Amino acid sequence: MAWIRAINQLSSQEKQGLYRLLIAPELFGRFKINPLTFRGPEGAKRVRFYCPPYDPIALIEVRQDPSAREPLYSMQISDRPDAKTLEWDFLLVNDPDSPRFDIDVDEQGRDTLFGRANRNLPEERKAMEAGLFPGQVRSGLRLTRSTVGCIEHFAKTLSIQTVFLDALFYHNAIAYERLGFCYFEGFRRMKRIQEAFQEGGALYRRLDGSTPFREPGFQETIRGRSWAIHDGILDGLEDEFLADGWVSPRMYLMTGRHGSECTFPHART
Repeated sequence: MAWIRAINQLSSQEKQGLYRLLIAPELFGRFKINPLTFRGPEGAKRVRFYCPPYDPIALIEVRQDPSAREPLYSMQISDRPDAKTLEWDFLLVNDPDSPRFDIDVDEQGRDTLFGRANRNLPEERKAMEAGLFPGQVRSGLRLTRSTVGCIEHFAKTLSIQTVFLDALFYHNAIAYERLGFCYFEGFRRMKRIQEAFQEGGALYRRLDGSTPFREPGFQETIRGRSWAIHDGILDGLEDEFLADGWVSPRMYLMTGRHGSECTFPHART
């Protein structure tokens, strides 16, 4: 069965009741959102469900204010051809009270796809210096573990056995492997990155301060490595696993059976 398509054919009340499972419960209390009406104290709707009938995609957005520039929580899931699997397309989490960095648009105002298509280097440098990871316009809300629990519970409710995702950035892959995801594709590449960041390795030698994103010592932290990789430090390496630069690993979570793969032992944030 195509589960998302089937859910999307239900009444609004029924499908919103199911998709509510995908909202990290901490959000309701922290932002004073009624979990039944999805409204804030002022009466405005804070949660939006985009799940048209017969569509194989569901998008859930939570906003502190309906007019806010971006949601504080956004998740999209979709059907896969195999009825026993689910695709987790993306997750965005923003602390609306934290400073915003315009890494999502370049200096001409064009969309950068969060720095993956083109980059706004001044904003990225400010974001990095503020402690953010690549792809973040604001600080997060430390909800990744809770959100993985939500999507796993949702999958179990529907008897879905496996959740797939693409880890867009290096730090995403490390975060998800820590939460029980395994590599469907990209494990050897991640292991080679670990090896190349060791003292004397090809990536270690490239941390030469030639850009603000390649400072010596960045190999020691998840954030430092992720910024260096985002900056293209893999480009041009003569390595069969890394020659194509950063390729998002394909990962999966077996519901109720977490993996234990680790490609960055003793990692620090």
